[in-house]
Amino acid sequence: MTTTQVTSKDGSTITVETTGQGPTVVLVGGAFNDRSTVAGVAAVLAPHFTAVTYDRRGRGDSTDLAVAAGLGFQVQNEIDDLAAVIEHVGGHAALFGHSSGAILCLEAALAGLPVDAVAVYEPPFRADPELPHPPADILERITAAAEKGDRDGAASLFLGEAVGVPAEAVAGMKQGPEWAFLADKALSLPYDVALSQPWEPAGGERLAALTVPVLAVYGDQTAPGLRAGTEFVAESVPGAQLVVLPGEDHSVLRNPGALEPALHTFFSPQSQG
Repeated sequence: MTTTQVTSKDGSTITVETTGQGPTVVLVGGAFNDRSTVAGVAAVLAPHFTAVTYDRRGRGDSTDLAVAAGLGFQVQNEIDDLAAVIEHVGGHAALFGHSSGAILCLEAALAGLPVDAVAVYEPPFRADPELPHPPADILERITAAAEKGDRDGAASLFLGEAVGVPAEAVAGMKQGPEWAFLADKALSLPYDVALSQPWEPAGGERLAALTVPVLAVYGDQTAPGLRAGTEFVAESVPGAQLVVLPGEDHSVLRNPGALEPALHTFFSPQSQG
């Protein structure tokens, strides 16, 4: 395993970890994630693939010069970060993304990055307009909390309104051992909200332009909105594959072995032709 830093277009440094040998797969975590949360997936892929993890900007050991300079949370900066990672690991790669990281992978492919294939797990598109959704000012309010350095406020807003966790459950989480980890990543949450735009009904026209192979995966125990978001990708992208994992939900990164068979098959050179 090797750990290094690459420089993104705006000068931010992005910390990258590489393990294994074979075709390259870059793994992208979602909200509250850093490279440690996708390390288990990297480990199960490493016998057959070069598995690459990284800290998205403003998390872990990666910096965010744009936000520090008051330039805001621009999705394009995250696409530029992923471009720098791909360039570092050989100039092209397949991508796997979890949750908002899945949407980032799709955006990277749409932006024309040298992407061989994209596998997504439960992208949080608002695909079912009948389900509850946050108000349109959720991004503005989470951004305001993040810009003030209010980690608890940003995390609480995201969990309570963007995700829909009941207030009493959020209060309980604040008393638990996991809150420090969540709060540590909370100042980067505007990126996740900007990517998923949960107040806006998803439209499939943009995804229909994708020409790379796409695999969409969800667990059969997941929330209805996440299932709908995954099915939306499978229905919108020409030729996309859909896989349902029995017994899994949005926390699948804690059980990476459940993902390995589908990812191994999809990312294998034989599958990609």
